[in-house]
Amino acid sequence: MPESVGLPGGGRRRTPGLRREEVSQLAGVGLSWYTWLEQGRNITPSAGVLDALARVLDLDAAEHTHLFDLAGVPVPTVAEPYPTEAPEELAAIVEGLDPNPAYLMGPRTDVLAWNRAATLLLGEPSRAPDGVTNALWWLFTAEGEHPPSWLETGRNALARFRSEHARRYGDPAFTTLIDQLLEASPRFRELWPRHEVLDAQIGTKRIDHPALGPLVLHHLQAIPTSHPDLRLTQFVPADEATRAALAAPDQAARAVGSATRMRSRPARLAS
Repeated sequence: MPESVGLPGGGRRRTPGLRREEVSQLAGVGLSWYTWLEQGRNITPSAGVLDALARVLDLDAAEHTHLFDLAGVPVPTVAEPYPTEAPEELAAIVEGLDPNPAYLMGPRTDVLAWNRAATLLLGEPSRAPDGVTNALWWLFTAEGEHPPSWLETGRNALARFRSEHARRYGDPAFTTLIDQLLEASPRFRELWPRHEVLDAQIGTKRIDHPALGPLVLHHLQAIPTSHPDLRLTQFVPADEATRAALAAPDQAARAVGSATRMRSRPARLAS
């Protein structure tokens, strides 16, 4: 019913359900595209789009699977339960990588481990409304001016989050975070309907740090074979100036104070 998805009720309807344009709007897809899907035209929707339609139509697990079958799209493999705390050995690795920044995240972008160097470089991630430290919440709700690199980082983080969400359709922890972000962040509301996905990656990031100066770092997001649901991100200096800045005790001491001031500022996590 319209009321169940936040649409105004009442009025005269020929059928009690949602109108075609309402379904397409709520799912974040074009009306013409959705009409073609209903008509069975030769289009191939992504798993993310089908998940969005399943949510709007309030399909149960069997109906959700049937929707994928009708569209000719493989049903995403159901994921096993994932850790919500850092395994002891991975937490030790994150800590031991200092003075190189490193952090460990769960599939919901919950921050499970974050070493001293990551605090010096990036600040401290904030907590989502459920009390869990979460990188996506941090990226999309931080106050202040957002530089282009931060906006791109948030977009990439969201794309990776969507890939994980597709494997965990119906997970209440994911659903809660999505609903909270849709309410709290205009930027999230803008990007969420785009259905962009992204897997682990490697790259180089340039950061104009307020205490350490210009930094150039290679970054890698890796999947620990012992815990494939987790993601370990590591930074290493890409030049000698960056290596010296991260290793110098006096500069690191100044960065501690800077990181404290940066806690409410947008983070620039590995994109």
